[in-house]
Amino acid sequence: MKRLQWGMIGGGEGSQIGPAHRMGAQADGNFVLAAGALDHDAERGKDYAQRLGVAADRAYGNWQEMLEGEKSREDRVDLVTVATPNSTHFEITKAFLEAGFNVLCEKPMTMSVEEAEEVVKIVEKTGQICAVNYCYSAYPMVREMRNMVAKGEIGQVRLIVTNFSHGHHGDAADADNPRVRWRYDPEMAGVSGQFADCGIHAMHMASFIAGDEVRSLSADFASTIGSRELEDDAMVNFRMENGTVGRLWTSSVAVGRQHGFEIQVFGETGGMKWFAEQPNQIMYTPLGGRTQIIEKGEGGLSDEAARLSRVAIAHPEGFPMAVANIYVDLAAAIRGEAHGAFPSATDGLRSIAAVHQAVASAKADGAWLDARPPMFR
Repeated sequence: MKRLQWGMIGGGEGSQIGPAHRMGAQADGNFVLAAGALDHDAERGKDYAQRLGVAADRAYGNWQEMLEGEKSREDRVDLVTVATPNSTHFEITKAFLEAGFNVLCEKPMTMSVEEAEEVVKIVEKTGQICAVNYCYSAYPMVREMRNMVAKGEIGQVRLIVTNFSHGHHGDAADADNPRVRWRYDPEMAGVSGQFADCGIHAMHMASFIAGDEVRSLSADFASTIGSRELEDDAMVNFRMENGTVGRLWTSSVAVGRQHGFEIQVFGETGGMKWFAEQPNQIMYTPLGGRTQIIEKGEGGLSDEAARLSRVAIAHPEGFPMAVANIYVDLAAAIRGEAHGAFPSATDGLRSIAAVHQAVASAKADGAWLDARPPMFR
């Protein structure tokens, strides 16, 4: 099977997310890193790309050079990953989609709802793939939970409780650290800090597992470190289209919590829990029965969970392999094969709409607001 050509924008040397993408994209032999504009410093980006094995003529100084260089090649890249600061996502994604490239964009897909709606319309017009890296939805056991809900194994979903809370930004003395500061700067992060950074993963996960969409929400935001313009703690209540009730807490000042992403799904006939720090297991409790542990790699799992597991039972695969599963699904889609439910531009649109409405709700003392994008109301 021929490997697909892959290009990356951003994610340069020292990047937090870049290595996960490079490991993930190339883990299963589907993609080869063929082009890149990896750093805002052109020479540093070119040098790093070549050290990663990219040919000199495809190691670009910026994304504009990469767009011009790739679109005229017969062996142009099949997929472009956008892993740059939030404020640049829209213009890069839009430009590459309109030039006929498939795109995987880091979240948030855009800074505004209007931009996100434009991306969705471009996808509808061009037929190109635009995915958004809500990679936690690609853990095998999350896919298993989604399958169990779809098969009715816990009945109608009544309640979802989820949180994505950590304490790694809890030190006020570290507020000027560049890797921390940008997340609470409206010019770089947009209208929301912690909810847009982490909480939206939890909200997307709720929709993904339930097979349902958030209809309305009520939010309370707090900036517990006074120098921050954007929130570092948020509580969001939400209601879904089919009546499911949702409770979501997200924080970056919960000192003592490390990663802190977990989700519990409660249905008419059972409940389930998944915790990102123990991603190989689902805790499943049937109504009136004992709690059971369902393990990644064991017999009897759905095809969707089994096909995304690479190693034997009890062996962890971890975060880069969850990212890899997004690329597995994208490779299948690019080749015209059956694939799983990778997060799409529509998911990116729904997410940014929820972010803006949560901000508005928090400013209105928790008023309940319609969370749907205008084009879906």
